[in-house]
Amino acid sequence: MNADLAVKTQTGRRPRGETALYRSTKTYDHSEGLSCCFRQWRAAESHCRLVHGYALAFKFTFATHELDERNWCMDFGGLKVIRAWLHELFDHTMVVAEDDPHLSDFQALADKGLVSVRVMPSVGCEATAQYVFDFVATFVSQQTRSRVWLESVEVREHGGNSAIYESR
Repeated sequence: MNADLAVKTQTGRRPRGETALYRSTKTYDHSEGLSCCFRQWRAAESHCRLVHGYALAFKFTFATHELDERNWCMDFGGLKVIRAWLHELFDHTMVVAEDDPHLSDFQALADKGLVSVRVMPSVGCEATAQYVFDFVATFVSQQTRSRVWLESVEVREHGGNSAIYESR
């Protein structure tokens, strides 16, 4: 056993020079009601080019070197804004890419009250993970004065498909 490992084992502390890292996760699962439709117009050879939908689920991983006064990494009660934002974006909505050649058709349907359109830079599980990551990372940094950072966002379409976007 090397000396650093022995020190950690005997004292319960990390060897000198290493900083502790705490992580916590928050999940909004498929039962959250984030039922959303997508159209991935660039998927020309796939049925994903058609309007299709999922009950999305999200998993956020937060990290910090320093716990707060309650010994928490992230105050989950402070994420109500994130939950509301997710519902605004993905609860009974239609997500369309800003460069979709039929965007005006979807906007016409929205004007008739037939669909609630959300326009994002691009569409797909991976792009959605990045879009959500960018918003939530900024929120977390502001709320915690940069004590906590968002490490990753996982977006699940269903039990078999997900995409993860993480910071490096």
